[in-house]
Amino acid sequence: MSYSKVAEVIEGFIKGFVVGSGAKGCVIGLSGGLDSSTVAHLLVRALSKEKVLGLIMPMSGITKQEDLDDAVSLAEDLGIDYRIMDIREIFEAYASTNHLFDENDKIANGNLQARIRMTLLYYAANRKGLLVAGTSDRSEILLGYFTKYGDGASDFIPIGDLYKTQVRKLARSIGVPDKIVNKPSSPGLWIGQTAEGELGLSYDIIDRILTALFDKKMEINKAAEDVGVSKEVVERIMEMCRNSAHKRSLPPKPSVRILLR
Repeated sequence: MSYSKVAEVIEGFIKGFVVGSGAKGCVIGLSGGLDSSTVAHLLVRALSKEKVLGLIMPMSGITKQEDLDDAVSLAEDLGIDYRIMDIREIFEAYASTNHLFDENDKIANGNLQARIRMTLLYYAANRKGLLVAGTSDRSEILLGYFTKYGDGASDFIPIGDLYKTQVRKLARSIGVPDKIVNKPSSPGLWIGQTAEGELGLSYDIIDRILTALFDKKMEINKAAEDVGVSKEVVERIMEMCRNSAHKRSLPPKPSVRILLR
């Protein structure tokens, strides 16, 4: 794959989409991780730094200082306008007023953080006439490894057609700092969380399985043989994709209009 050509196509898409929407530019959530850093670079290359706003939204007590520092450093290196908004007080307001809140429910509380960040991004977009640039990649989208109406909510997804391992290669080719490119992926929703630790496989293996299943259209047994893993591993990945199908589509509705004619 020619990653210079990939970057050119994505940048052309970004420019065309933003201009076609009549928006003034884009806002992006910067985490200090691979995906958001790569998208930020692509946005600046496509639109110019003056048309990109970065929101850095740590959760004090959860977000690693290294990630916060990397996000700030990236924004400053790109020369974009950015804001730091600690979401701890907003999260605590939810916790103190929500009678269903349970401090031990790690998944629900992690998803709440992602949805708080989404509302801040869309508020900024509304205030300034911007589009929200998504930062999910193809691996995360197929696996459902994102928060529905959280980090999965955006106006467009520049790297949504690239697997995680491909995003790393693209990032290197467009100058994302090696420190960020080589950083283990993590949503950062609780202390010690890593994507590969939670998924139980490396992205090298996951992406090969996804490629076999979705790009090469292989049956499960053939995909397992092609990748060199057990059938059970491939079945587990496929189950994740099936179970998360609802995240990739609009909410369903019953068909009743024919009854009203």
